[in-house]
Amino acid sequence: MQNTLLTSARTSVGKLGTGLALLLVLLMLFGATETYAQSVRAPGNAVNLDDGIEDGPSNALGDDSQSDFWRNFRGGDPNDIKQMLEARPEGAVLTTTGQHWRELRENYIRKYAGWFPLGVIALLLLYHLIKGKMRIKGGFSGKTLPRFNINQRVSHWFMASVFTILGVTGLIILLGRPLIAPYLGKEVNSVLTSASMQGHNLFGPLFIVALVWMFIKFVRGNFFQWVDLKWIFKLGGFFGGHVSSSQFNFGEKSWFWLVILVGIVMSGTGILLLFPWLVDDLRWLQLSTILHAGGAILLISVLFGHIYVGTAGMEGSIDSMLKGEVDENWAKEHHDLWYEEVTGKSATEEEGTS
Repeated sequence: MQNTLLTSARTSVGKLGTGLALLLVLLMLFGATETYAQSVRAPGNAVNLDDGIEDGPSNALGDDSQSDFWRNFRGGDPNDIKQMLEARPEGAVLTTTGQHWRELRENYIRKYAGWFPLGVIALLLLYHLIKGKMRIKGGFSGKTLPRFNINQRVSHWFMASVFTILGVTGLIILLGRPLIAPYLGKEVNSVLTSASMQGHNLFGPLFIVALVWMFIKFVRGNFFQWVDLKWIFKLGGFFGGHVSSSQFNFGEKSWFWLVILVGIVMSGTGILLLFPWLVDDLRWLQLSTILHAGGAILLISVLFGHIYVGTAGMEGSIDSMLKGEVDENWAKEHHDLWYEEVTGKSATEEEGTS
């Protein structure tokens, strides 16, 4: 009995000691925390600065919905075609025209651009098989008239050379992926495209020089006249019949102004693509690529007709640019008004008659 009481007393004293020890540790920790807090307290002369951060709304997007936020972020609604012409919304990072531009370039220009030049070539071949070469009815007379001086011929061939280089390199850049890569391999296409890009950028500025030079040398005589209406109604005599013409006929004048006007567009868009930092709106560059490609395809397509008429299509025509002179019978048949102006004779007057 006595041992039991002693054991219980010892247990109670042990628990009491343990509790007092824990209480002492807690008091020491609390005192240390207070002392540390007092040691890092700001001095009395300290100034509290406003960090300038205002409490935002509980909704991170503010009053805008998530759809409105992302629509503004990407420049508007991509399904709204009107926004292609409107100013970009404030704070827009992207442009809605990007996907329209990509779709137009990949699904239309790259897909169908090559068919236009091929279509012109096919029509010319068909015409040549049916009608053949346009011969000089009276044959070569052996007498010639000066038609183009050396400066005009050099400017013509300079433009022809520059445009040929730009046309070939431009077609490789535009159509290399769908036409070259599948047959010759991606590595060959990569090398050709890279070289074409360098050549295109190098000869591009020379096209502007050639365009200005050609305009100065050939603008005289290329203004339209009433006589050109007869040329149009008779389709230039390609299907029979005589058509009167001055120094340049309606077809030549149209080709000249097409080269000048489309060439100006090509030059302007080419400058923007070569120096993209000149504009701060990406849509100008997207539009430039479309106009540049479209203008190139148009000029290349019509160029085949110009080449055909000047070589295989019309007898004696190539002499004007190779020799600078043409046969008198050729001049009477194709440019009778110019012949009469230069010689003072009637184009219908027979040789040896008064």
